[in-house]
Amino acid sequence: MNGVEGPAEGPTPNGLNRQEGSLGSMDVEDTVFLLPGPVRIHPRVLRTMAMPAINHRSPAFQEVIAEVRELTKYLFQTSGRVAVLSGSGTAGLDAAVSGLLRRDDRVLCLVNGKFSERFHDLCKVYARPTSLDFEWGQPVDPGRVSDTLEKGDFAAVTVCHNETSTGLTNPVKEIAAAAKKHGVMLIVDGITSVGGIDVRLEWGIDALVLGSQKCLAAPPGISAVAISDRAYAGLHEGSSFYTSLKAHIDALAEDDTPYTPAVPLFFAFREALRILKEEGLEARIRRTRRLGEATRAAVEEIELAMFPRNGYESNTVSAIRYPPGVDDKKFRSVLEEEHRTVVQGGQAQLKGKIFRIGHMGIVTIADLVAGFAGIEATLAKLGHTFDRGAGVAALSRFE
Repeated sequence: MNGVEGPAEGPTPNGLNRQEGSLGSMDVEDTVFLLPGPVRIHPRVLRTMAMPAINHRSPAFQEVIAEVRELTKYLFQTSGRVAVLSGSGTAGLDAAVSGLLRRDDRVLCLVNGKFSERFHDLCKVYARPTSLDFEWGQPVDPGRVSDTLEKGDFAAVTVCHNETSTGLTNPVKEIAAAAKKHGVMLIVDGITSVGGIDVRLEWGIDALVLGSQKCLAAPPGISAVAISDRAYAGLHEGSSFYTSLKAHIDALAEDDTPYTPAVPLFFAFREALRILKEEGLEARIRRTRRLGEATRAAVEEIELAMFPRNGYESNTVSAIRYPPGVDDKKFRSVLEEEHRTVVQGGQAQLKGKIFRIGHMGIVTIADLVAGFAGIEATLAKLGHTFDRGAGVAALSRFE
């Protein structure tokens, strides 16, 4: 791809005209898309959004909602109550916090990255949060959580299960045990874990939130929340109107939505859920774990290092340290323009220090092989010394 000449005309691997499938200098039909979200979307999911308009209060759409409800329960591994909202993952977090917490409630927010930091900021709107901070790249220590809960009167704990900014998975099962020991609710941001990393309400989680554009590989704009029986009994409607969690749960139970839903996105969400069910949730989680292991093997072979603490690396998002002398903007620019591969840089204090690769949803080993071929070529061009081809060879062993 050349940003000056523009994309060449002609058919892409998907049979579409290259110029028609372009967006600026990026050919969207012929790009290795390895962002940590949104992720690559299956053509079946894309086609569903071309459906004609439909009455969202009709029996036909009620059937769609009923199927979405049951498939969402399958995704959450629960037979309990769920909500599906028109809005990104943040809308789901907003619904959970505003519905479960009250202004005078103290909430302990576990912070070890950008998204857990944002979760803390969200809680400031609805309650009295206290942050328990950990070094970025280090996991939350359940022992410190338990000790802090012992000393304070908290109503809830919040945690980001999979901290996308650092490529780290926090030990939610152990954190849930600490929360349960002290009788406090646990609200979990599972936006980049549900559907890719095992996580269950039965561990002691009271609210679990997902975003459509991550492990499910649907378009952005839908969030879902699963809650425990205890959490449902404690829901209130005073803090929010549009994101009232109780209103969304109760409406979904009746094959309805409380307000006009994003109809095309509901169709896409359903199709992505169908694809997940066809593969099987356990199979997808196993495949995602293998993608994570393959990525880590490739990173090691090309003389790079993962950012998070060893043993806590995410299986859905890899955060990789730049070698000395490699500039972030230059690396990602060359990678995209010359090798049609898109990855993400670091955020906040990690900007310029790491790049991140998403390997969730429908990403395959073949996608990673294509991506790492470009990564290796770009690193070599920018002066990094390593055994050229070793990363791709490592990935090929996982096929």
